[in-house]
Amino acid sequence: MNRKKLLLFLLFAFAPVMGAGLSIHFAPEGMAGAIVKGLLTSLCMFFPLIAVVLTQVICKEPVLQDIGISLRLNRWWLIGWLLIPVLAFAILGVSLLMPGAHWSPDNPMVQQAMAQMPEGIGLGGFIALTTLSGMFAGITLNALFAFGEEVAWRGWLPKLFEGKSLPVQSLIIGTIWGLWHFPLILNGHNYPQHPVAGVFMMVLLCILLTPLLLYFRQLSGSVIVPAILHGTFNGLVGMSNLLVQPANDLLIGGPGLAGMLVLMSADLVILALYARKNRFSNFSLGRSRS
Repeated sequence: MNRKKLLLFLLFAFAPVMGAGLSIHFAPEGMAGAIVKGLLTSLCMFFPLIAVVLTQVICKEPVLQDIGISLRLNRWWLIGWLLIPVLAFAILGVSLLMPGAHWSPDNPMVQQAMAQMPEGIGLGGFIALTTLSGMFAGITLNALFAFGEEVAWRGWLPKLFEGKSLPVQSLIIGTIWGLWHFPLILNGHNYPQHPVAGVFMMVLLCILLTPLLLYFRQLSGSVIVPAILHGTFNGLVGMSNLLVQPANDLLIGGPGLAGMLVLMSADLVILALYARKNRFSNFSLGRSRS
């Protein structure tokens, strides 16, 4: 591992997101402040990409070389994309098992959204349209923003840690990825009810998401695929917070305990599949299959 490159990357990735966190903290209240917070949070997703570019330039190495920016389609693009709604509905089901949780389709936000949809669409139609819109966002706008992160987390960093197994890479990269969010989490992102505890929850969430994203990065041969999975996950897992009450952010939805239990189950399957063929040998993105 090249420690100089890692330290440069961490500096360039963490410094601007900390600055954004401070800006969000001191943003004015009201609609203007909400717009500022939303824009800054979205822009932060491009900081890891910028950090990779700056690190490569300073180290006098080709920028964005050999990190999997490929548009060559294969079945893993579709399989990965379709897997995310399966996980989202599993998270919805597990959310209902959390202490005190109950099915709540009469949530005012749900009723307001349904009122803007075609008459008679019903709750089933609302869930179907919400799922389809989340999936569409996952392969368009959400994927674009997620790409800014995935170039680093599933494209560049795995090359730096090449030689380590999938579980070890997932632990290291997931921890870095999770800690990178801490200035945003402390400002209420994902865990507005529990911002301090949310920092630790976010690290755990990122660790549990990383095997899935790394494995599909390897299978597909393209870093665009984890960007699609990342974007689709972001677009769908909030459905639990709409349909399950009380929406305790430590328990309900993707970032909560429900999401982590589902991801842990998915990870066990992924690690078993990987171990069967590789016996936890060195994980290399070069071993992609189409």
